[in-house]
Formats: sequence, C-alpha cells, structure tokens
Amino acid sequence: MKKILLAILSFVLFSISSWAQENEKIAPEGFDKLQTGIPHGQLDTVTYNSKTVGSQRKAVVYTPPGYSKKKKYPVLYLLHGIGGDEFEWLRNGQPQVILDNLYAQGKIKPMLVVLPNGRAMKDDRAVGNIFDSTKVQAFATFEQDLLNDLIPFIEANYPVHKDQKRRAIAGLSMGGGQSLNFGLGNLYKFAWVGGFSSAPNTKTPDKLLPNPEEAKKKLQLLWISCGTEDNLMRISTRTHEYLDQNKVPHIFYVEPGGHDFKVWKNDLYMFSQLLFKPVDKSKFSNITVLDIPASTNVR
Repeated sequence: MKKILLAILSFVLFSISSWAQENEKIAPEGFDKLQTGIPHGQLDTVTYNSKTVGSQRKAVVYTPPGYSKKKKYPVLYLLHGIGGDEFEWLRNGQPQVILDNLYAQGKIKPMLVVLPNGRAMKDDRAVGNIFDSTKVQAFATFEQDLLNDLIPFIEANYPVHKDQKRRAIAGLSMGGGQSLNFGLGNLYKFAWVGGFSSAPNTKTPDKLLPNPEEAKKKLQLLWISCGTEDNLMRISTRTHEYLDQNKVPHIFYVEPGGHDFKVWKNDLYMFSQLLFKPVDKSKFSNITVLDIPASTNVR
C-alpha cells in the first residue's frame, strides 16, 4: 500500500513539475545569479587550427557539471554579436551560471556549449571600426571555419555525438543571423536552430529557407525570438511570417525588452531547456511571453 501511495505521489509531483515547466513563460528572478552548494561546470579556452582563415583561433568550451570523458554529449554552438568575441557571452551573459542553475534543477540535458569567435579573420579582435566591410564579411566567412575547422576540432577532442540531431546552433544579434543562415543553410548539420534578436545579416526568408519541406523533415526545433522594444523586430517578424505561411513548425518567442543581454539571457534560459529532448511541435505556438497568435504581425 505504501509503495502504491509513493508511486501516486511521485506521479502527481512529476505532473505538477512538468506542467510548471511547460507553462513557464520567462526566466524567474535569480536565474542568472551564482548559486553556492550546487555542482558547477567548467570553462576552458581552446586553440584550433583554422585552414579557412590560415591561423590559430580560439574558442571557449563549457563542459557541464559531472562531465565525464566516458560519456557522449550533444553540442550547442553559441554565437556572439558584432561587437563581441568568444568572451562576450561570458562578460555579459553568464551562460555558465544560467546553465549550472538549470542543471541543479534538473531542467536541461547535459551538453557541451562552444563559444567561438564568429569574426573569421586573422585579426579577429573587436577593435577599430567593427562595421568595416572586411570585418562584416568575416562573419559570413565563419560558416566555413565553423563547418570545416571548429566542429571537426571539437569532435576530435571531446566525447560528443557527431550526428545532426544532437548538434545545435544559436546566437544573439549578428550571431543570431549567423545561426539562422548557417543552421538553415546546413540542415544536414544542425537540427536545433535559434536566432535571438537576429540582425540584418540574416538572409531574406526565401533565401534563408528556399525548401520549407526539407526543413519540416529535418528540424527538431527552430526558435525565433526578439524583444518588443527592439528596432530589429522586423527581421524576426519577416522570418516568422514566411515560416508561418509555409507551415514550418517554429517558436516565435516575443518578449519584453530591447536589444540587450537582459533579453538574450532570458532567451538562453528558455531555449536551452528545450534542447535535445523529445519535441511536441503542436505546442510551439504556445511558447511566447505575450501570447501573440502565430499569424500576428508584431511590428
């Protein structure tokens, strides 16, 4: 009898927990604050040889609490904005803190997170005129550096899965545009794609996804998000509208805020909880802070 009662209680608690997580619309207070008394992941700076650029390049790798070389992990490639580098997320977004806290609550799957420098050129520092055409072009060049140099390096040096279904890419602003361009342009490589406040480097929808039917078959999750006060909302909206018209399942997550890390930290909190888990695409339209219908033109 006692075992039956315990089983019923466990089921009820699981149901409540699942419901709460499913209906969580925004990150709670303290989600990005360092917690003591919980396991923490580790950050390492790595150097890889980039044949694309013709130089040695650096990236930061976050390994989760309890990381073991005897296990295999999926990977999230997390990209920065036009004025940043491989340390921008760490300086302003505390992804390691956000993820550590989520692991402690059992809300995310163990994964590696790779923070690269998306400016693929020999002098890849964010100095001088960051809008110089050569530097802007370097963000497009990063596609080849990522596919041909960085991903092979990670897969050769870390115990990670090498299949498309366990590889994700996401980023903020310029990195959001890169993530959509590279992720949707290489569906054989990425099944999980997220654009946070994507910048004008994002390709027009018809070029971004010329074959919607292929995306329907290969994508596990396509996430588009932006703050209501962000002047770049038009980029996310036009992408969402094209996806909606072509019935490509996706999440259009509209949230309070502008073009800043308050928004992007919240995006990471929400997006990371969905990765590498069973997907129910029928519920995608429910995941938006402002409960905006899928067909609504925000701005």
